[in-house]
Amino acid sequence: MANVPDINYGNDVPHETQLRLCGDIGDGKRAVELGISDWYNALAFAEVGAKSIAVDTDPERIAETRRRAGDAELQVQCLQTDMADLGDITSSTCAVVVAAHTIHRVDDLGRLLRQVHRILLPSMPFVISMAHPFAVVGPEHPYGAGERTIGEWFTALARTNFRVDQLLELGMGPQSPAPTTLILRARKEGS
Repeated sequence: MANVPDINYGNDVPHETQLRLCGDIGDGKRAVELGISDWYNALAFAEVGAKSIAVDTDPERIAETRRRAGDAELQVQCLQTDMADLGDITSSTCAVVVAAHTIHRVDDLGRLLRQVHRILLPSMPFVISMAHPFAVVGPEHPYGAGERTIGEWFTALARTNFRVDQLLELGMGPQSPAPTTLILRARKEGS
């Protein structure tokens, strides 16, 4: 079987083994978890043989990732820094970057996207999952109030030379007629 990590993109949505958004990332390819998610996806990268990097501002998340990696005898490079400050990662060296429910409220999205573009290899994916902007829409919370719209995500990605090639709206069911999770896969264009 290919080196497909068991990345989790949100509660009650399919994992990477079904969605196949990251691709084969084993054999020492560099994979970044941008913002350590509740699912500690950097560990899943390391389990399939990737050179896993976890980036987060929270020292407790970093410490917990290190503890879990040690317990599982996995190697994960942990960087405690602002998520838009990826200067410790060499340009054009990463095969995938995943942000699972971690960047939807970042202040300077353009700066963050430029940094992700810089570290990715050409044509490689940046996979972003977040609560779907429609999930909270109601009379007290109109679409786009407080959360970026889907259009704003597309515009921000396009302005930083990413091309969205997958948009998944997941999490609909008997309890939720609207999607609960939005996943965007954007590929780096240019060098």
